[in-house]
Amino acid sequence: MEDTILKRLRIPLLLLLIFSLISLSACSSLSNKKGEPVGNFTYTDENGKPFGMKDLKGKLWVANFIFTSCTTICPQLTYQMSELQKKAKKEGLKDVHFVSFSVDPEVDTPKRLKNYASNFQPDFSTWHLLTGYSQADVEKFALDKFKELVKKPENDTQVVHGTSFYLINKKGEIIKDYSGGKDFQAEEIIKDLKGLD
Repeated sequence: MEDTILKRLRIPLLLLLIFSLISLSACSSLSNKKGEPVGNFTYTDENGKPFGMKDLKGKLWVANFIFTSCTTICPQLTYQMSELQKKAKKEGLKDVHFVSFSVDPEVDTPKRLKNYASNFQPDFSTWHLLTGYSQADVEKFALDKFKELVKKPENDTQVVHGTSFYLINKKGEIIKDYSGGKDFQAEEIIKDLKGLD
């Protein structure tokens, strides 16, 4: 008798389990996740032209923080951004943009940023390297919006900053961050971009 009841309940229970798993995965979808709004900004890109949130409106984008005279992690972070741009293009993600904010704006002129990035085979139509703000402004912007510490010590050419990559949705909200450096997982970012596209 108990075996018969269990057999009858097996399929409904299995269906309930499948439905629950689908519901849980839908709840964790990045497309439903609200994050920190980046807010409005207009800075200067590698061509010396104004660039900001109005240019990124309705677009997915990935951001990081770098500077051109960095002697440690920045070349690796810039290479990783370049690889990410190539993978996105290969996967058919055409309207994804990539933004690198300089954390050393008084040194990093547009020309210097463009020359630096040119070593990494960028497509400047979707990768924007930004400057044109004060050191205090970028430090506040990074901390307030991205929760990233940026600090240029006095009498030092090197700037302290994090190595994260940030995913920003079409509403201009930061919804996820990823480790850069040796723990960088481009495939995870691509997967998340596909889920939001």
